[in-house]
Amino acid sequence: MTDQTAHQKAGELTPDAVADYLRDNPDFFVEQDELLRSLTLPHDSGRAISLVERQVHLFREQRDTLRRELVELVSIARHNDRLFEKSKRLLMQVIEARNLNDMAAAIDDSIRGDFGLDAASIILFTDSELPTAAQGALHVVAPEVAKARLGGLLEGDRAVCGQFRESERSFLFPDREEPIASVALVPLRHDELVGVFAVGSCEIGYFDQSMGSLFLTYISDTLSRLLPPILQRHAAAVPVTDVVAESR
Repeated sequence: MTDQTAHQKAGELTPDAVADYLRDNPDFFVEQDELLRSLTLPHDSGRAISLVERQVHLFREQRDTLRRELVELVSIARHNDRLFEKSKRLLMQVIEARNLNDMAAAIDDSIRGDFGLDAASIILFTDSELPTAAQGALHVVAPEVAKARLGGLLEGDRAVCGQFRESERSFLFPDREEPIASVALVPLRHDELVGVFAVGSCEIGYFDQSMGSLFLTYISDTLSRLLPPILQRHAAAVPVTDVVAESR
């Protein structure tokens, strides 16, 4: 037999029994003004306060907590609004690009200018020789080369964030003089894998696995749908000089 059970059998009230009664009767103190004034509780300052004062203190703490949470939510919403506007502006430039190099230049300018990051890279996987040479953020490699260099990073559809190995960073950003320390990588995949989209920072730990990647995925999903038809047009294109030569 527990002490609480023994007290209850002896007809004595226990703290738990009183607490249960007050929970079941939340309006108990409505008609007990004198009792409320006589009840006191210890305070952090060391002095005793009334139950009403204690309730007011708790309500103020809850109010302050809710206010801080609201301010944080508003700040996150504003941050997401800015990210959306930047993403929208980038994708509009990509849609209006006349060729692969214009697209790569638009992405590079936006990522470094609007988003404030240090590098952007689009690596396309194809065995075809494109008429347009690699330029700026755009690079073309054979699929087997990409698989050998990036391995498991190409698995899945979601962004992979982290510091990566030095060999992986140098493959993703081959033209960088200042080394990239932190990377966010998203496979460009619609029906099949067509490449990767990577952004980098010189700050160690800027990208980590816990950070959100909603807008990065949003951009890469759009690129995954825009790139295949552009690649097909470029692969099918024949330079004007070749056409003149054949007509002779």
